[in-house]
Amino acid sequence: MRTSFHPRLINDPFSDPGLFISFLYRKRAILFDLGDLRSLTSRDLIKVSHVFVTHAHMDHFIGFDALLRVLLGREKEIHLFGPPEFFARVEGKLAGYTWNLVDEYESRLSIRVTEVWPQKLKTRTYLCEERFVATGKEEEVPFSGMLLKEPSFRLEGVLLDHRIPCLGLSLVESISINIDKEALKDLELPVGPWLTRFKKVLHEQKGLAQSFVVTWEQGGRIVKEKEFSLGELAQRIARISSGQKIGYLSDMAGSPENLEKAENLVRHADSLYIEAPFLERDKAVALKKCHLTAKQAGTLARKAGVRRLTLFHFSPRYTDMAEELEREAMEAFHRKQ
Repeated sequence: MRTSFHPRLINDPFSDPGLFISFLYRKRAILFDLGDLRSLTSRDLIKVSHVFVTHAHMDHFIGFDALLRVLLGREKEIHLFGPPEFFARVEGKLAGYTWNLVDEYESRLSIRVTEVWPQKLKTRTYLCEERFVATGKEEEVPFSGMLLKEPSFRLEGVLLDHRIPCLGLSLVESISINIDKEALKDLELPVGPWLTRFKKVLHEQKGLAQSFVVTWEQGGRIVKEKEFSLGELAQRIARISSGQKIGYLSDMAGSPENLEKAENLVRHADSLYIEAPFLERDKAVALKKCHLTAKQAGTLARKAGVRRLTLFHFSPRYTDMAEELEREAMEAFHRKQ
């Protein structure tokens, strides 16, 4: 069964953290963390609509400049989320450049930045034409765990302790819709942009009795149309199942409160990406630096009922010991209760 979201770590486990999540059949992606982005192409970065920065330590935020460089001069709105005091971090980056030439751009970039507080979300907008000085009134809404909600998915978050607040993240797909290509052939229907529209209507769940128009396109123009009942078409070509869940946990102390909050966030995730900087024998160092051990990472995943576990953010002290970190985490993950 093909999934709608395709996550991949941006770098190897010893390099800067980051998860790139692309959307199947859509020119769109989401980023968790903004470390070193050199492995991503400009085409990848242009697709990014939302970025969730766990915290603003350099290895999680230095890629902001690279993203901004690619998007500058484009007609685009980009959304950034970060923990408390994130406005100051973004504004500091933006203030580091001279913007006297932005009036010459025909396309304008808009950056919407949201600070995540324990009980509220605060948002400011920075416009290219205003030289990236915050404009308009700051928005504020209550926060109870939901960072973003769209018909096809929701993005949940929780603030964890890393000596500073650090976001834990979970992407939850509402339903998974897979298209049967043999059924398309049987109905003599094309593969095209209409499939994205078809999936969107199904995700919105407004009723299957409505009509739906399949379109044939050439050069961006509609050259043929055929009308169906949405329910009939869904029954013929769509395979609908429960959506997937992707968890992301980076930079967190292994305290009981942190572990409980993180377990609840990623419970029953299909895929969990989690930091494992230290071996259990160096637990005292991990505790001092507010990080997890590999054993703690594996144990957390097991207790949360996670299906697949991927480790990252290894400490450089273990440069030649990646297999030992993996083994320790996986032994804890697969240990029987």
